[in-house]
Amino acid sequence: MPPWTPAPAPAAAWPLAFAINAGLITAAQRLPLLTKAGWVHAGILGTLLWGCLGWRGWLAVVLYLALGSAVTRLGIRRKQEQGLAEARGGRRGPENVWGSAATGAVLAVLTTLPGAPIPWLLIGFAASFAAKLADTCGSEIGKRWGRTTVLITTLRPVPPGSEGAISLEGSLASLGGSALMALVLLSLGLLPGSAAALLVTAVGLVATLIESLIGATLQGRLAWLSNELVNGLQTLIAALLALGLAPLLGL
Repeated sequence: MPPWTPAPAPAAAWPLAFAINAGLITAAQRLPLLTKAGWVHAGILGTLLWGCLGWRGWLAVVLYLALGSAVTRLGIRRKQEQGLAEARGGRRGPENVWGSAATGAVLAVLTTLPGAPIPWLLIGFAASFAAKLADTCGSEIGKRWGRTTVLITTLRPVPPGSEGAISLEGSLASLGGSALMALVLLSLGLLPGSAAALLVTAVGLVATLIESLIGATLQGRLAWLSNELVNGLQTLIAALLALGLAPLLGL
């Protein structure tokens, strides 16, 4: 069965997208996923995704948020004791929402342009969120269960949670997170087949390792290079790698 291809949303779909997202977010605000401001920005993002990609694109990102939040809370008491837990109890703010989703949002908008290469744009969209879930899984599981944490540039032992730190357990978790997100997107019809899902999985892992390299070499030296900006760079790198490789692989 060929993959689903989004059609341009009629004008009436946008008020419906806004109403659905406003209603769902009003009901979900008690969940410990986002700050109040984070929920507002998530509503903007959700409206944009629903308007551009329909319910499939919207649901893909909702599932990403749910999976990422669940992973963040794994072993949270232990991480809090060690000072490694995310701030605000793991609740995400606006900067986290757009650090994770800005690349995907731009690609979603690009699918609405006349003559847009929609299958490739959707592969880039998928890669951006696979990379981000890979990063979340690797970071959170590596901080809690990584036995030996080393700096990616020197392979010398460093404390868990250090910028640019990796571990075997965290890297395997990154691979698993990327594969899981690719599977979600494949099941929703946003990827054209298993070959595209494998590409997205691989790109997600590679982009996560590149993010660790950026953290080890640049983040501590550049005051303006925040975690959220690094996250945005990671998703952009993943999308660009996927967009570059997809046509070469005949996808």
